[in-house]
Amino acid sequence: MVTSCELQAFVGNEFVTIKQFDFDRRDFQGQTGPLSYGPLAVSFPEVTSSQFKLIFKDIQALNAVDVLAAKPSGLAEIRISGAVVLDNYLDKTLGRMHPTPWPNAESYVWQAQPELHNTQLVIADDGVLDISEYMDENGNLVWDAPEGDWTVMRFGMTPTGVKNDPAAPRGKGYEVDKANRELARFHFENFIGEFLKRIPEESKSAFKYVIADSFEKGSQNWTDGFARKFEERYGYDPKKYLPVFSGRVVGSVAASERFLWDLRRAVADDVAYEYVGGLREIANENGLKLWLENYGHWGFPSEFLMYGGQSDMVSGEFWNEGTLGNIECKAASSAAHIYGKKTTSAESFTAGQRSFVRHPAMLKRRGDWAMTEGINHHVLHLYIHQPDNDKAPGVNAWFSTEFNRHNTWFEQGKAYFDYLRRSQHLLQQGNYSADVCYFIGEDAPIMTGATNPPLPDGYSFDYINAEVILSRMTVKEGRFVLPDGMNYGMMVLPPMETMRPELLAKLEQLVLEGGRIYGQAPKTSPSLQNYPQSDEKVSTLASKLWAGDSKIKTYGKGAVIVDIPLQEALNAFGIHKDVEVSDDVLWTHREQEGLEIYFLTNQSGKDIEVNPSFRVDGLKPQLWDAVTGEIKAISEYSVVNGRTIIPLKMEIDRSWFIVFSNNSSDLIKKGSISNIPEYYVAQTIDASWEIDFEAKNIAPKTIVTTELMDWSKSEEEWLKYYSGRANYTTSFNYQIPDDKEIFLDLGDVGVMATVMLNGENVGTSWMPPYRLNITEVVQEGKNKLEVKVVNVWRNRLTGDKRLPLEKRTTSVLIDQITPEEEMISSGLIGPVTIKTTAN
Repeated sequence: MVTSCELQAFVGNEFVTIKQFDFDRRDFQGQTGPLSYGPLAVSFPEVTSSQFKLIFKDIQALNAVDVLAAKPSGLAEIRISGAVVLDNYLDKTLGRMHPTPWPNAESYVWQAQPELHNTQLVIADDGVLDISEYMDENGNLVWDAPEGDWTVMRFGMTPTGVKNDPAAPRGKGYEVDKANRELARFHFENFIGEFLKRIPEESKSAFKYVIADSFEKGSQNWTDGFARKFEERYGYDPKKYLPVFSGRVVGSVAASERFLWDLRRAVADDVAYEYVGGLREIANENGLKLWLENYGHWGFPSEFLMYGGQSDMVSGEFWNEGTLGNIECKAASSAAHIYGKKTTSAESFTAGQRSFVRHPAMLKRRGDWAMTEGINHHVLHLYIHQPDNDKAPGVNAWFSTEFNRHNTWFEQGKAYFDYLRRSQHLLQQGNYSADVCYFIGEDAPIMTGATNPPLPDGYSFDYINAEVILSRMTVKEGRFVLPDGMNYGMMVLPPMETMRPELLAKLEQLVLEGGRIYGQAPKTSPSLQNYPQSDEKVSTLASKLWAGDSKIKTYGKGAVIVDIPLQEALNAFGIHKDVEVSDDVLWTHREQEGLEIYFLTNQSGKDIEVNPSFRVDGLKPQLWDAVTGEIKAISEYSVVNGRTIIPLKMEIDRSWFIVFSNNSSDLIKKGSISNIPEYYVAQTIDASWEIDFEAKNIAPKTIVTTELMDWSKSEEEWLKYYSGRANYTTSFNYQIPDDKEIFLDLGDVGVMATVMLNGENVGTSWMPPYRLNITEVVQEGKNKLEVKVVNVWRNRLTGDKRLPLEKRTTSVLIDQITPEEEMISSGLIGPVTIKTTAN
């Protein structure tokens, strides 16, 4: 249930509003944690009245994915009381997590609750006694209580009751304690360990990774030995503050809030080190590596950077359609970069509904986008085992792009996978080049950072956390440097007023050594550790670093910058744009000594011409085409004010690697006079085509025609609904021109085509323009041309919906297909032409 609330009190002769707040108790399969429908506590200003009115506006019965809830919604109880309560204590104690899959950087940041004027309503610092020793083994309390009125509260630890999901029935059970390394080991031994026992020794080398998917099952707020570890970490006993778990205030509102900050930070750290670190430790002991998605939707209780840092390998994810992935990929790549991991994986091309519609041309734009977010290793989602040869397309899922062996384009898909392999190889060279690191703050839980203020166009960034700043960061020649080679020209602080003194002291040291920090001064520590001395240290350090009225405050060799636009701050320190290019183009940059690698992708959905300007001088540009594997020197470029400007044409969904290097190689072809070649139609192939359809159970005959067409528009149902491969064969005569490159242009194709010319495999074309270089294989005179075309399964699946079961030729597990669906363009549609361009 989701609603906006307004609390009114009758004062004088009318109802007046005393508090407005939101009520959100959405849940989805238990993802928000053990107390999904627990109480919402809201404090309001002191008022005297005997009549109150609570108004609900815009009531929506939704679950956590904004779908109409299956169960009736309502309120079990409304209580208005004069007792003191800590705002949102259930959420602050991690009993309930963020209610949607899309938490942002401030989802666990709450407005400060005012202090109470009447301290008699607050439990005094010395008013909490641990009387556990007076309880016997049967639960009887025998205690000679001091004089006064006492409230006896009994606290215990219990499992959250949350079960893993989704899972096969026999794989379902209670979630393991994620803050306990020994229990993580116990879980591994009784799950993965059982596999290891059963795998023959000679086959164990095939088992390489243990995968921990995104964290989506809520949090916990205690574990065995937690109080002891907490006191060692923060210097005070947390048991004194246990009444805060019930919404009571101990000491003061500020002290209670600071305790809960420490609690959430401790849980975040433990989940990272005890759970992820523990899994990695035992995985490594067994010759395995831990592969981790370092975030979670709904109930992620840790800090995404630290959490990822404890794994061997880090992964994001992205869905081919929609926005899921828009924060996950950057979360993963930032963790990889700052913790020294060269590879950032992604669960790639996950998709909802419409199975067997997608093909490589549909995947490319989103896959390229992911690479500009820092992904350099695609993990294809998904490949389901297909045990039956006579059931096709076979076993499928509602949440995937089907890469399995029964898919029509499985074999020809190698051309796209080659593109991904080439791209990944280049994007795994050297280090990611970034000018700015955005500090995410110290609050927890947190699953993504925020770029506040936004980064100007032309720059790249990473998120960075306190742990890496404290333990891995130094300054060299004015740049923040990490041991693995990552470096940044400026650090941006979030607009927050708290920072622990140990971190602020490290920032002071970094600025003294030449670092530049952009952002406002912190005012206090968020923690109860060493309070109030901690606040005094923060105030003293901040007054030194942020001293004076100047907006650029020099301190030692470095500077602190405030109250000017970020672009102005970057300019002031000579941090110029890395790439200047149209907004239609996204890019990323890798660098190593003597080599600069830029990846550019056209995301506009149309053909464009651009003139990107690169922050490179003294190196020669080369054009690397990951689609074909061709490498060319670039002849047409200019260098102006230390920047290299290169005119480029980028056809729809096109991508280029621009590589700057002075190295020479026989693999690098001579550059053309122009980077934007013009293609001229030299000949149209309008001869007769013989079309042989391989799926004889669907297509009973061979076609001979001079008219190429889209199968899905045929009036013959067997052709309209045909799915699979068809082989087109024809011949043509050609007179080879002098000094020209020659291309075969297939026109329009649905959806992929492999071309054989004179018995030689020219290549597979899987995206527009469907054009292949045939210069080396075309012959003077007669040429034999074969085009092997595949479309997608969806057309045949749709056609089968119009037939009785006994006449259907397809088989799928998840069937959400209707006979009225729009057909997918299929076949060699043409026109097929031979084109030339001057060398």
